[in-house]
Amino acid sequence: MFGKLAEAQKKMQEIKSRLEKVSVTGQAENGKVVVEATGNNRIKSIKVNDSLFKVGDREEVEELIAVAANRALDAAEKVMQAEMAAVSKDLLPGGMI
Repeated sequence: MFGKLAEAQKKMQEIKSRLEKVSVTGQAENGKVVVEATGNNRIKSIKVNDSLFKVGDREEVEELIAVAANRALDAAEKVMQAEMAAVSKDLLPGGMI
């Protein structure tokens, strides 16, 4: 039992390290706002097209950034869940950690 627990902990650390290298993006307003995040739900970058500053007001731009960030984090969450499911399937009967 302890061997399985130690193996699970090691696998979780490996997943965390691997997810730090995974890059996902979320976009809003047809790509005028793009947020890049890691698979560990950390924002790496936010890019805003200059055209939004010319025509958009501050609240609209802030809202678009939030939308894109949430989409990037949703994508990161899906990657993380897939990784966790793969590990739990290999380590425990029934696939639950």
